Amino acid sequence: MILTISILLAVAIDFWLGEPRDAYHPLALFGKWASTVENLLLDCRQSDFWQKLSGGLAVFVVLTSSVLWILVLPSWPPLNIAVDVLVLYFCIAARSLQQHALAVHVALVGGDLPLARQQVGKIVSRQTEAMTEADVRRAAIESVLENGADAVFAPLFWFVVLGPFGALLYRFSNTLDAMWGYKNQRYLHFGWAAARFDDLLNWLPARLTALSYALLGNTAQAINAWRTQAHLLDSPNAGPVMTAGGGALMLQLGGPACYHGQIKQKPWFGGLQAPENDDIKRACKLMYRTLVLWLIVIGAGDALA
Repeated sequence: MILTISILLAVAIDFWLGEPRDAYHPLALFGKWASTVENLLLDCRQSDFWQKLSGGLAVFVVLTSSVLWILVLPSWPPLNIAVDVLVLYFCIAARSLQQHALAVHVALVGGDLPLARQQVGKIVSRQTEAMTEADVRRAAIESVLENGADAVFAPLFWFVVLGPFGALLYRFSNTLDAMWGYKNQRYLHFGWAAARFDDLLNWLPARLTALSYALLGNTAQAINAWRTQAHLLDSPNAGPVMTAGGGALMLQLGGPACYHGQIKQKPWFGGLQAPENDDIKRACKLMYRTLVLWLIVIGAGDALA
């Protein structure tokens, strides 16, 4: 039961402390290291092929130098357990995600739309300056659903499969995708490898997350939305997660959003009900119920192993 105990301790620490401050967070240090490698290898004057090759090399250099150390640690049970717990704690962010979403909820309930825009801007990549209250609600709920998969369930999945090495590999890969996965002039080719590797690591965890959302909400609506709408979204992994989550909550999500000064006509998806302020809390509850479900399944599997 060491696996289950390690996971429960990491989840408990995350719920108690939340994420560490940026200055002390391993992801912040990893981001600085990735930026250093990017500055050394990215040359936008190169051909598309050489930019893709440079991006692939950057992914290899950054990830191997950041992850392989964990494989050479001495095998000593107390140290191994401590490393397991700390690594998983640093790789999951359920409490932080809930706190950010509830900060948006508090601002909306208080009628402070500018503050709500500011708070939701901390968890979404779209521009928030001109958002309506309805836009803010949808953005917050979408962020809880999508980041629940990226920052909670995928690292937990890879921790179960490959231990702390797997959790770190996934979390760092996801960070590289967030840094380099933009389809703009600078990163379109250089970030190709980072985006594809993250898609690969996310494929199965995303679908398990979507299935979990469906089981814990309106199952029929969730499955129907996943089946008929997931392909409409740009991301092959966010599509199942977002549509199933929106369907599970019976909420209509998506719609036009502003990115880099341009309005993107995103599809509507999920259910038919327009989100209300308290639906942000419902999304957080769905994320935490899903976490409890995963803990039960993992614990049962660990007991039978």
